[in-house]
Amino acid sequence: MSKVGFVTMGESAGGDDIPTVGVGMLGYGFMGKAHSNAYKTLAYMTWPPPLMPQLVSIAGRNEEAVAGAARRYGFDGYVTDWKALVADERIGVFDNSGPNNFHSEPTIAAAEAGKHVICEKPLGRTAEESYETWKRVDATGVKAMVAFNYRFVPAVRLARMIIESGELGEIFHFRGRYLQEWIIDADFPMVWRLDKDVAGSGALGDLGAHVIDLARYLVGEIAAVSASTRTFVKDREGQAVTVDDAVESVVDFENGAVGTIEATRFASGRKNALQFEINGSKGSLSFDIERLNELEVHYRDSAPGNLSQGFRRVLVSEADHPFWEHWWPQGHMIGWEHTFVHEIHHFFTAIREDTEIGPHGATFEDGYRAAEICDAMLRSAENGARESLSYRS
Repeated sequence: MSKVGFVTMGESAGGDDIPTVGVGMLGYGFMGKAHSNAYKTLAYMTWPPPLMPQLVSIAGRNEEAVAGAARRYGFDGYVTDWKALVADERIGVFDNSGPNNFHSEPTIAAAEAGKHVICEKPLGRTAEESYETWKRVDATGVKAMVAFNYRFVPAVRLARMIIESGELGEIFHFRGRYLQEWIIDADFPMVWRLDKDVAGSGALGDLGAHVIDLARYLVGEIAAVSASTRTFVKDREGQAVTVDDAVESVVDFENGAVGTIEATRFASGRKNALQFEINGSKGSLSFDIERLNELEVHYRDSAPGNLSQGFRRVLVSEADHPFWEHWWPQGHMIGWEHTFVHEIHHFFTAIREDTEIGPHGATFEDGYRAAEICDAMLRSAENGARESLSYRS
């Protein structure tokens, strides 16, 4: 592994030789908070952690705000220019939790400086930007992961295991949706997520990208899309809203399955409703992030006399279920924030053991392919035609 930002710990770690890695973070908002909490929790809950994180420095343009974030999250220092993180030899991991327009350039610069990189989704505002980021970072040889944290929900990982086992048989359908309500008020202010130059796209890149990634992770590669988008509130605080508020799409998978992908920030009453259902020849799976520790399962031949018994609830909290070795006795639930602990644990393990990020972690190629699908949906919504996917290598 890269020696930049690494120190071997000895007796100070209670006799365990756990390498420590310096972490530099860009961004201190929602995702900065989630990632910071994960580093601190990982350090004592996943004992012994693959690497011991040292929160070295955090970057943000507003000095007063980033200084406060450094104190709050436990970073040793702060800077107002992300280039200072790239130049800091104490830092071995660059965590990019900044706005979408800062995902590409800083991530590339950090990788080219020899730092391992984890970048929030989307990898880029467009497929072209994502592709350049992937290829330039890949050329450096550092470990790189896109932070699609929902791959690290225990119930989602169990769903993948069930599908891989063949217990669902041939997959026919994927139905996925991500529904929120947070900008439905026409008086909600103009924020960066509503500006195409900064965000790239709206509900599609913010929420739909998660559904796209899960569709690829669970069912397989997407071959074609047909989509429609809407912007319901076109002006906020005298500024034009230049992204979609909602997207509806029909997708074809390379393996013959069909699916629907929906995302909106205008679903009144839905706070954070990421949901999917997968139907196969032998059974079905259903999941809702608002019931994070549960997976609904149906097998066609599991009832006496082949009578359908409908879906049954599986409480994903047993010691042999994915990720539960780090947590509590069965039935004692974990939360949304713990997906980031699992994600970073996977990333740190890949760094220490020089193992692959994929297939369970999202690689930068995964990030590029998700962006390619998003762009195809936007093209389809604009031209009214079905768009076939063509992925660059």
